[in-house]
Amino acid sequence: MDRVTAMQVFTDVATSGSFSASAERLGMSRAMVTRYVAEMEQWLGARLLQRTTRRVTLTDAGEQALRRCLQLLTLVAEVEDEVAPADGSLRGQLRLTSSMSFGHAHLAAALAAFLAQHPQLKLDLNVGDAALNLVEARIDLAIRISSEPDPALIARPLAVCDSVLVASPGYLARAGTPQTPAELAGHRCLGHSNVGRSSWQLTRDAVRETVQVITRFTANDATVLLHAALADGGISLQPTYLANRLLRSGELQAVLPDWQPPAMTIYALYPSRRHLSPAVRALLDFLVEWFAVVRWQY
Repeated sequence: MDRVTAMQVFTDVATSGSFSASAERLGMSRAMVTRYVAEMEQWLGARLLQRTTRRVTLTDAGEQALRRCLQLLTLVAEVEDEVAPADGSLRGQLRLTSSMSFGHAHLAAALAAFLAQHPQLKLDLNVGDAALNLVEARIDLAIRISSEPDPALIARPLAVCDSVLVASPGYLARAGTPQTPAELAGHRCLGHSNVGRSSWQLTRDAVRETVQVITRFTANDATVLLHAALADGGISLQPTYLANRLLRSGELQAVLPDWQPPAMTIYALYPSRRHLSPAVRALLDFLVEWFAVVRWQY
């Protein structure tokens, strides 16, 4: 049995809580995942996972094994980095996570360009806004848009993320165009579940207003709300990296353009500077350069 692979499979199942999800992510059959876990249990002489029809959980022995496996896998990665090819080529696999909207709109293109420069490297991107323990999920880099990044993580800024209020011409023709922030309370608004769901802050010059809006339609992804706005669903607070193209085409119109929502920052987050692999360092530097060019938003 390849014990390193077995440890990788076990830690993935322990993190995901699902044999099927781990099989899909690792690119192997569910039967093979089950076999690796069974062989891990046979090797250690203890049951590591409790399996029910609904979930998979760690036993006490499994929790101890998980901690040790994570330590050993970190050591394996460090050894691989130290004996990297003399030509400086990057090998192995990096795991990343980002929001669905940013991953689709811009990060995928950046990662494809990075891989073109490093043909022996592999990348796995997990998209979603759910909070992940980067160590337990074995995530090398998280790309998040925030005003306050997790203080437990190292945060490297990549770019500023501006936002704008938008609506379709059809909605504004029917409902009217608000002229002041207070008038937003009388409109159908589309709220992001995780960012300003029903309370929008707007600033013009030195004046700041907070408006309580009615959000009958909320979602945890900006792209979903963007399509709802395009379908005459109401007014949406959108990142400019999604809205600019549609504003130029006229498919959307800016609402209260003189009033600015708070800007946030796009960060690359990682657990520790210590033992940062050459591949992660290279990707960080690449992303900083990629997003330093303003045209990526357009």
